[in-house]
Amino acid sequence: MSRSEGPESVGQQQLPLWDTTDTGTTGKDAPVTGSRLMERVLEKENMIQAHKRVKQNRGSAGVDGMSVLRLTDHLTQHWPKVRQALLEGTYQPQPVKRVMIPKPGGGERPLGIPTVQDRLIQQALMQVLQQDWDGTFSEHSYGFRPNKTAHQAVAAAQKFLREEDRTWVVDMDLEKFFDRVNHDKLMSLVKKRIQDERVLRLIDRFLKAGVEIEGRIHPTPEGTPQGGPISPLLANLLLDEMDKELERRGHRFARYADDCNIYVKSAKAGQRVLQSITRYLMRTLKLKVNETKSAVDRPWKRKFLGFTFTGRRPNRRTIAKASIDKFKDEVRRITTRTRGVTLQQVINELRKYMTGWKAYFRFSETQRTFKELQKWIKRRLRCYILKQWGNYCFHKLVARGVSRDLAWNTAKSAHGPWRLSRSPALAFAFTHAYFKSLGLPDLFDYAAQT
Repeated sequence: MSRSEGPESVGQQQLPLWDTTDTGTTGKDAPVTGSRLMERVLEKENMIQAHKRVKQNRGSAGVDGMSVLRLTDHLTQHWPKVRQALLEGTYQPQPVKRVMIPKPGGGERPLGIPTVQDRLIQQALMQVLQQDWDGTFSEHSYGFRPNKTAHQAVAAAQKFLREEDRTWVVDMDLEKFFDRVNHDKLMSLVKKRIQDERVLRLIDRFLKAGVEIEGRIHPTPEGTPQGGPISPLLANLLLDEMDKELERRGHRFARYADDCNIYVKSAKAGQRVLQSITRYLMRTLKLKVNETKSAVDRPWKRKFLGFTFTGRRPNRRTIAKASIDKFKDEVRRITTRTRGVTLQQVINELRKYMTGWKAYFRFSETQRTFKELQKWIKRRLRCYILKQWGNYCFHKLVARGVSRDLAWNTAKSAHGPWRLSRSPALAFAFTHAYFKSLGLPDLFDYAAQT
């Protein structure tokens, strides 16, 4: 079988990989009870779907060095033994590989990468548990849930601000949430929902599998590593306790993973809520609120999932300054002259980044930011071109149709490339239509404004 062959064909052509006939049950006929959850996890259709998702997500290799491309060949040889260990409750996950990734606001955060085989098992387990649990979670929870999005969370926050006149927000930040999850508390909640001892042992082993840092294995007495498919679901299970407590108290809130905003009508009420919920989280869920990042403030002075709101009615959604700064930092990196790549390569990279960025932030209700960023990007590109030209600026401008006098004045100017990037000569030589012909997408919808 070729490595490029899709996971569906794996499931169809190599039925022994996922078949359950050797246990005397089938996916449709097996008695599904709480004590036979592992059999549900290992059903053929569930495993096919998990295999497909893991291969689609790709991701880096874990501590064993095995890539996603090798997963199918590996399963062909080893899956029967792995599956038997899961059915017997003896499967032991491998430690996760620690890597550090940059945070949007600066600094780094740890990411735990399970082996590809462990990712497959976690994905299969997550699919079944999410199907069972998701309907019991709070309607105010939006992160990592089917048919729930960050945009819905932002819209809910806007509704509290607009329609209920809750013009103060308790912006809570949980300190290193995924690293500080208390295993005993989490497992006590898991045990309320799962009867199958094999699955309980498996989840506990995933939590305590350890982490490899610079070649050495370290224990993980707390936390649920970001990077594993099951971690977001376990996080939602734990934080659903907070959601239900907030609902019981009658609060208006929106939560996306560990990012929670509670909307109140006064600063005094906000301070009471922050202090009370801080105590609840510490005593009941063993979680700590980051006091330096949490605050009671006006919603338009805080950011939520990359967005904020205008300060005047009707409090429109707009892009937070931190999100704009992050966007500019990435564009600056892509358009750095010393990278030694062609203009077309630069625009290809910009197109990929800008398309994804716009798809998310087009939920903003203000267009001015898009228009300003579009102008700024074109200026960055003109500056990039100007630096590449060097001493040939005059001849290049003339070749682009600029008059000789204007080209000469531009080429001999004492101003630097950034200043000249907004000059009439560069604007004439490199129009919006020119960059668009090279594949640069529009952030600002010019057609809709005419």
